[in-house]
Amino acid sequence: MVNVLEQLKENYIFAVIRGNSAKDAIEISKYSILGGVKNIEVTYTTPDASKAIVELKKMYSNNTEIVIGAGTIMNVELAKEAISSGAEFLVSPHYDASIQELAKDAHIYYFPGCATTTEIVRAMNGGAKIIKLFPGATLGPSFIKDIHGPIPNVDLMPSGGVSLSNIKEWKDKGAVAVGVGSALSAKVGSEGYESVTNIAKKFVQALN
Repeated sequence: MVNVLEQLKENYIFAVIRGNSAKDAIEISKYSILGGVKNIEVTYTTPDASKAIVELKKMYSNNTEIVIGAGTIMNVELAKEAISSGAEFLVSPHYDASIQELAKDAHIYYFPGCATTTEIVRAMNGGAKIIKLFPGATLGPSFIKDIHGPIPNVDLMPSGGVSLSNIKEWKDKGAVAVGVGSALSAKVGSEGYESVTNIAKKFVQALN
């Protein structure tokens, strides 16, 4: 059986999908995958997000490299809905111990958002294996290096503020993964979904 956590780290880039509809989210996800971004985080700001997760899970059921999860999980109710839709991981902009417990009981991973040392330690003590640094743009790449001074064993993933120009710096400073959101779909309106693939490829190239 594939170790989901190791696969997520190996894939490195999380596509944070905020679609205008389930169909839009599915298309952005498909074209992100074509560009080499294989961690898909369908956010619950997307209408019918669960429908998108169910469909994507079906589409990629035979591909163990692709991991489909749920983002913007604000409460236990949304967490339950995401889990029943087949999400393999949950991401929140904050830390919630009750979501952590639910994820643990369901044998899936919960990546909470934190912005201070206190929050990070609380999330670690709660069992979080990767902690999302949010908002990444405010904290900046050096924040990871600073945190790794006193807490070298924590796995941190910035989300928000990760761009083509700084993705390599985030990795060099110790990020175990990164979340890339609106940058992937920025040109869909003018250039169509193919633009997502082109931008995804650029992120993968910038990383390497």
